[in-house]
Amino acid sequence: MSAVMSRTMTRGVLFIHGAPTVLCPHVTWAVEAVLDRRVAMAWTPQPAAPRLVRSELSWTGPAGTGAELASALRGWDNLRYEVTEEPTAASDGSRWAHTPRLGIHHTWTSVSGDAVIHEDRLRDAVERTRGDGLALQEEIDRLLGVPWDQELEPFRYAGEGAPVRWLHKVG
Repeated sequence: MSAVMSRTMTRGVLFIHGAPTVLCPHVTWAVEAVLDRRVAMAWTPQPAAPRLVRSELSWTGPAGTGAELASALRGWDNLRYEVTEEPTAASDGSRWAHTPRLGIHHTWTSVSGDAVIHEDRLRDAVERTRGDGLALQEEIDRLLGVPWDQELEPFRYAGEGAPVRWLHKVG
């Protein structure tokens, strides 16, 4: 058996929805350290926050690279980002969302891009909400990342002249 085992490769996208310009080189360096290669990130003004810039980068790497990217960027003040990782035959897909106010959120994703909540997390939500329907709905929304989506939505719109991201064929 070979000492070097093959790793399942996947791809994804890093969306920097808002960053202070002073952080841009640090974000680039962090991404390069995770991907182990040089990257060119095109920074454009963020219409939703005039003092911030935005960028996005498609990446390819071993399964788990999305988690490494999300972790490398976690905790920086005023940084809003999302990382996606496509599912493979051997691994689930994922999405990480981060805002300064809410921190980081992780959601597993299906092949079609739907958020997946694993059964143990649902059972825990039902147990903790003790039959309170409104509290259960709020807990499910949290598990799905709704508060992060609501906070990031104004930043997702890139404005005129923003780069276009082509979707990858699924399957």
